[in-house]
Parts: sequence; C-alpha cells; structure tokens
Amino acid sequence: MEQRVLVVEDEEDIAFPLVRTLEREGYEVSWVDSGEKALADVAGTPTDVMILDLGLPDMDGLEVCKKAREAGFGGAIMIVTARAGELDRVVGLDTGADDYLSKPFGLAELQARVRALLRRTHGVPREEMNGDPEGLHIDVAARRVFAGETEVPLTGKEFDVLNILVANRDKVVSRGRLMADVWDENWYGSTKTLDVTIGRLRQKLDTAGVIEKVVAVRGVGFRLEMPSA
Repeated sequence: MEQRVLVVEDEEDIAFPLVRTLEREGYEVSWVDSGEKALADVAGTPTDVMILDLGLPDMDGLEVCKKAREAGFGGAIMIVTARAGELDRVVGLDTGADDYLSKPFGLAELQARVRALLRRTHGVPREEMNGDPEGLHIDVAARRVFAGETEVPLTGKEFDVLNILVANRDKVVSRGRLMADVWDENWYGSTKTLDVTIGRLRQKLDTAGVIEKVVAVRGVGFRLEMPSA
C-alpha cells in the first residue's frame, strides 16, 4: 500500500511543487488549503505524514496540530513555516509535531525529512507480528524507544512521560509529579493535556505490540506494569 502524505498549505505556488515532488517519490499525496479541511481529511482517511504550514487562513497551524493529536491522529506531523525562532520550534514540538522545517527550504531536504519520519513512524502492523508481544526498550541518551527492533515514534512530551514511568516501573507516579516534571511546576493550563498525552502514548505502545501497559490509578496517577497472566 502506498504511504499517504497530506500537504496543508494555502499558497498554491508552494503547495504544487511539494505535491509533484512527493508524487514522484511514489507517495499518495493530497493537498488542502485550510486547517478545517486538514482536520476533516485526517479524521476520515489514514495518513502517514502531514506536512503542515503554520500560516493558514482559518486557524494557526499549531492549533491544527493540537486538535489533530487530541482527536487521536497518530501519523507524523512536520511543521513547515517561515517562523524560524527557537520558541516557535519548541512550541510546535510540544504541541505534538515530530519535525520542524523552516522556510525557505530545498525540496531534497524535505524529501529526506519525510523519509526519516516514515522510517520512525511506519512500524510493523500488529497482524504481521506473528502474535508475539514485544519488550519495551528505551534509549534515554538518544531519546528513542523501541518495541523489539521497531522504533516507537513519540513526541517530546510522550517520551518524557514514558521515561518517568519506566524509571518507576510498577510504582504509581502522581499526576502532579508528571505535570511538574514534564511540563512545568508553574503550568497553569488544563491537566487534560496529560490525559491526551497518556492516551496517545498508550495507543502507540499498543500498536507496536509492547507488553507493558500504562494503567490509570483513579484519583492518583499512572503506573507502567506488566499485564497479569
């Protein structure tokens, strides 16, 4: 099956070369010019990579990224933008993006970034895993997570949450500690952010066939544990 890429860009002179280049690479490519269309598209069609411009006419691309992740979109998101500041890059990655490419950029670089994202995110489907669950391996220095030989694609926040849970296997980690350590002790946003992150993390670990489960302890926090026999 062809891997599908969605280009979210409102400027035709930028979108068309991207679409043609990606199609020549053998991808199935679709193009939309607004945030609402992007969210509707990924909600209805399996998508491997979303190439997302931040300067959209109807909503900021960061909001599109956030809403897509909250709705359960598990594909890779690469932000493409003229905003080159470090703060914008960090905010984008924290919102759920996997990569960040500043304009202007070369098409060869974009192709290489897309290939890298697909290597990270295109794991082996569960039905092809011969029914064998995989052990969880985490490389803290490289900030990479593996299920057997398959890398599990995680955003920065997902990795940080999992890293804390792994360090406290079979112990309950409070919601307060996770919010303080992963976000900031002065975070004033909704703690629903943690629940959304946990939900995405569970989905990715389950899809990769990881044995261990992230279990919620009502009113307290979360625990990473092996399932009972």
